[in-house]
Amino acid sequence: MTKKDKPKKNSSQKKTYKGIVDVTRTGMAYVAVEGLASDILVKQKNIGSALDGDEVLVDVIGSAKERGRTEGYITDVLKRKKTEFTGTIQLSKNFAFLLPDKGAFMPDIYIPENSLKGAKDGDKAVVKIVAWGEKTRKPVGEILEILDASDTNDLAMKEILVESGFPLSFPDEVLEELATIEENIGDSVIKDRKDFRKILTFTIDPVDAKDFDDAISIRKLKSGLYEVGVHIADVSHYVEPSTALDIEAEKRATSVYLPDRVLPMLPEKISNELCSLRPHEDKLTFSAVFQMDEKAVVKQYWIGRTVIHSAHRFTYEEVQDVIETGEGPYQPEVFLLNSMAQTMRQKRFKDGAINFSSQEVRFQLDATGKPIGITVKESKEAHQLIEEFMLLANRTVAEYVSKQKVQKQPVPFPYRVHDTPDEEKMHVFAVFANKFGYKFDMSGPEAIAKSFNQLLLAVKGKPEQHVLETLGIRTMAKAIYTTENVGHYGLGFEHYCHFTSPIRRYPDVLVHRILAQCLAGDIKPDKQLEKRCKHSSEMERKAMEAERAGNKYKQVEYMQQFIGDTFDGVVSGVAHFGFWVETVDTKCEGLVSIHNMDEEFRQSETDYALVGQRTGRKIRIGDKVTIRVVAASLAKRQLDYDLIENDGNTESRSRADVRPTSSYRPDRSAKPKGKGRGSSVDSYGKAKARKKKK
Repeated sequence: MTKKDKPKKNSSQKKTYKGIVDVTRTGMAYVAVEGLASDILVKQKNIGSALDGDEVLVDVIGSAKERGRTEGYITDVLKRKKTEFTGTIQLSKNFAFLLPDKGAFMPDIYIPENSLKGAKDGDKAVVKIVAWGEKTRKPVGEILEILDASDTNDLAMKEILVESGFPLSFPDEVLEELATIEENIGDSVIKDRKDFRKILTFTIDPVDAKDFDDAISIRKLKSGLYEVGVHIADVSHYVEPSTALDIEAEKRATSVYLPDRVLPMLPEKISNELCSLRPHEDKLTFSAVFQMDEKAVVKQYWIGRTVIHSAHRFTYEEVQDVIETGEGPYQPEVFLLNSMAQTMRQKRFKDGAINFSSQEVRFQLDATGKPIGITVKESKEAHQLIEEFMLLANRTVAEYVSKQKVQKQPVPFPYRVHDTPDEEKMHVFAVFANKFGYKFDMSGPEAIAKSFNQLLLAVKGKPEQHVLETLGIRTMAKAIYTTENVGHYGLGFEHYCHFTSPIRRYPDVLVHRILAQCLAGDIKPDKQLEKRCKHSSEMERKAMEAERAGNKYKQVEYMQQFIGDTFDGVVSGVAHFGFWVETVDTKCEGLVSIHNMDEEFRQSETDYALVGQRTGRKIRIGDKVTIRVVAASLAKRQLDYDLIENDGNTESRSRADVRPTSSYRPDRSAKPKGKGRGSSVDSYGKAKARKKKK
């Protein structure tokens, strides 16, 4: 912004704030400042180069009396929410513009001739903003990738990633640095580590996983105890602080899992090769090793850097088969580890962890990426085996670091915390649960957790199970990363961190580095750690939004073949304009508009319902209904349903009735792809990187 452009102001009124800008579709903007009761209004002419979601400095210039708000102008952009955009190329003689697909009041991006990279008029492309024109105050960009508009699936997935602020490729400096990494593990590296290469070690992962970031070892000791090692890929050995690799990993903060691909936090050479704990290869690890009895009581533990040699690569299905049949590789060890895990699991719930379960979808895709089926993932004992030992390692590392001091103060550390439920939300939910005959003890957090577990046990198999489980999860706070350790309410842990997935989560890399400092007695507090935690939490939220968008796209694409068909469903949400229904078998959620109903409805927040004004009829979250699919818009990623009133003559379809149409016929050679996650209260969930099938 030039001096000429700056509005006149009284110097005595000038005050500068830092905040996040929200640009509306009209071009007007509002800057949200932490601690201020209301946002600061910024007129379009005073926005400068700020884009929606940017972190900015804003100077207050007075009040906008007609709107009752403080008015300001943006003086500087501190941090861009995103720098890459998808859109359509509009070509002129010696230059071009990218017309962005989405974005609130997003200006066209000017592209000089030397940055076109062969783009033609009308091409879809990804463009990165590299500068802002001094005179035009317009963004200047360069083309990163020309997209194949004929591959609608690939185009849609890339648009989702870019829209969420994740770069599709790694910068040249990262790839150059990657090429210099020493791949061979020399004796000089191994001599400073505990050697586990001769101890039975194996991995357990999804069938299509490429990045094996954790392994388990087990052996019986002379004392009669069992030594169980949780070995985690030592990413921090290869990714050193302040390098190009580290800067890019911190920027991304997480891998993003879409139905047909992963956008990794780290290049595949690290995630799928150097650090992946592949069988029959020596690998560097950071380990938590426990001496335990058969009842999973930990007698002592050791934490440190190790080297391992995995003897076997299990899939979850293979381990589950061993558990159920009693036959298969390393059956005695699998049985023992499973018994220990189930004992730890029962104790965890008894000690206050909340036993929320979550249902997640997995897509079967043909060779072109089209969905040919949807299944619901089940958490079985094989998954729980890994979950419990990873939770044990995460908790133990956090407890160890919490006891360390630097200058008589606790060591700054990226804890994974989960706060107690919001009192007001909890009260509304308790009143609602009481209508079904379930009492809640609201006397304290421990009592609430106990009441939740009693409820979850009591509702199993009952009609109200879905609604109470869904609404119970919604009362929970969101788990975040922070240096302020308030404990993890959902897991019932006083100390907790993320240590076990450094290939796909940046906070785990930070945990490894700080842990190494504590073990070496050379602690160097990171003054920017809370800021890094906040960024990681924000990027995690964006990744989850991208994953939901990707799943929604696939669900809409799948349901396109069933326009006009009816399905059993459950009401999953209500709003003043309608209600959402999730199909029972495939979890495909669509909206039923109240405008298509035969009477007026009002929303009742206390009943989580819509109430008919004429009849008093309630449509409540958890109600079982029958719907007809009336529209499926891929552009909007939206399904529209109509409610079918059950008159006894309508037959709905179960998943057994759902068959692909001729254009969705399965490719028998195509492998199913998908992902799994933990629950919304943050139980350990492993999501593994997949290479996109070429």
